Amino acid sequence: MFRLLVACLLFPLGLWLCVRTLRPARGHGAPDGPSPPMITALAVAVGTVGGMYGIGGGSLLGPILVGRGLPVTKVAPAALATTFVTSIAGALTYAVLALSTPGDIAPEWGLGLLCGLGGLIGGYVGAHLQPRLPETALRLLLGVLATALACLYAVQSLI
Repeated sequence: MFRLLVACLLFPLGLWLCVRTLRPARGHGAPDGPSPPMITALAVAVGTVGGMYGIGGGSLLGPILVGRGLPVTKVAPAALATTFVTSIAGALTYAVLALSTPGDIAPEWGLGLLCGLGGLIGGYVGAHLQPRLPETALRLLLGVLATALACLYAVQSLI
């Protein structure tokens, strides 16, 4: 059920981002992006949904902010930083709960550290590649990845 919900969120988000990238809105130039109060409201909403379902809020908020006109070079580091903070908070919460809760709910520390190491390596490589890639390509890649991930989640939930 969880995967289907995430798929229902990511699929239209990815398609919207692809369409906005391929057919930018006509007007007086590039959009300035959402206002600070709008970003705050989006962050609270995405953080709440992400916290309830255990997903990184950056995976939802990143495409929304890029689609609203913020450059990928600003959104990506913020999304990675928030994902890092929420991952640490979640792991520590489950570690504390494991001390007083029956059953095995303790984090898999080895797997978590390996995933974190992969994230650090990916962040380092991405930070060096990002300035060399055109903004349009990065936006389109983000939209395609969100759409593909939604399709994968939908297929997994139906099987």
